[in-house]
Amino acid sequence: IKPVRVVTENGMVLLIQDQPSLPIVTVNVLIKAGAALDPDAKAGLAYMVGGMLEEGTGTRSATQLAQEIEFLGAEFSAKASNDFATATFRVLKKDVDRGFTLLADLLLNPAFAEKEVSRTRDELLGELQGEKDDPGTVAGKAFDEIIFKGHPYRRPANGDEKTIPKITRKDLAAFHGMYYRPNRAIIAIVGDIRAAEAVELVGKHFGKWARKEVATPPVPSPEPLQKSVLKLIDKDLTQATVSLGHVGIDRRNPDFYAVSVMNYILGGGGFSSRLVNRIRDEQGLAYDVDSGFEAHVMPGRFSVTLQTRNAAANQAIAAALVEIKRIRTEPVSDQELADAKAYLIGSFPLRLDTTGKLAGLLAVVELHGLGLSYFDDYPKAIAAITKEDILRAAQKYINPD
Repeated sequence: IKPVRVVTENGMVLLIQDQPSLPIVTVNVLIKAGAALDPDAKAGLAYMVGGMLEEGTGTRSATQLAQEIEFLGAEFSAKASNDFATATFRVLKKDVDRGFTLLADLLLNPAFAEKEVSRTRDELLGELQGEKDDPGTVAGKAFDEIIFKGHPYRRPANGDEKTIPKITRKDLAAFHGMYYRPNRAIIAIVGDIRAAEAVELVGKHFGKWARKEVATPPVPSPEPLQKSVLKLIDKDLTQATVSLGHVGIDRRNPDFYAVSVMNYILGGGGFSSRLVNRIRDEQGLAYDVDSGFEAHVMPGRFSVTLQTRNAAANQAIAAALVEIKRIRTEPVSDQELADAKAYLIGSFPLRLDTTGKLAGLLAVVELHGLGLSYFDDYPKAIAAITKEDILRAAQKYINPD
């Protein structure tokens, strides 16, 4: 993977990976316009903007857009997460110019028609209502509210039932006009396309996109927890859903790779992890238990999640804490280290095996400033991790108190 990197006059970063094996081109546009930029009273704004890009433009209705995309045999999707919004377009090589025409219209000229805004708002409220029946989502939202107190990550990206009704067409248009700008965009293009052709297409369709400098306010760190916090959400269910943990690391943290190997051994490695071995295999308390570090632009969550029968919840939590403390005090075994490295290095190519996956990863690599040598660096960095690195990372980034 040797992408070509180009910065356009209006500030877009282009990453182009020529893969001529199939006559397909995938374009992934990442825009720094995520939910972390939402005002508290309008949480869900970025999510709605991303979701409404295909609901009509100044020149094409939502139906016309759908028909044109279908006629080309193309695929389009758009969404917003905490840190950014993405729009992905996949089209046959022979239709790539027409595809760029549609993509530019979708991204640059959304209409936010009042009728579509109203319908999208109702759909989102229905989605939020449905989430109340999913114990994992309920637990995750409550968990984030506690550990990210005072920080934008405490808010669900898709907002809540108080904020969504307040979002107006004017809010959507203002957010789009402020943050959907070329100097906030990374465009990854992967497929049967030469670099010069890709640059020319981007210039033709996005060259007049006007840049805008936006001063985003500094984000405060989450308020630190002084002691353990327990929140119980009482529902008439036969199973308890448990999330436990605290704030973790950001993606640029130099210890990211040590944390990745350590977490695989602790609970990220499925049936070969310590948490599964102790809680599922030895004690029969849960079918599924795992741990994870979500490394974002800002430090995300470290969490252990499990589901067990209500009567066993305390026992399962205690068992999880035993393993969390053990990985901070005892070096991992040679076999655990070897297995974790083998899996993380061996599975890495699976993140690059379609044009869509590779385009998405290229954009994120650029977002976090990981460098174009990332695809060579990642396996080397994992391979270099030692037992001492894991012990140090566990002691530094996991706090069972």
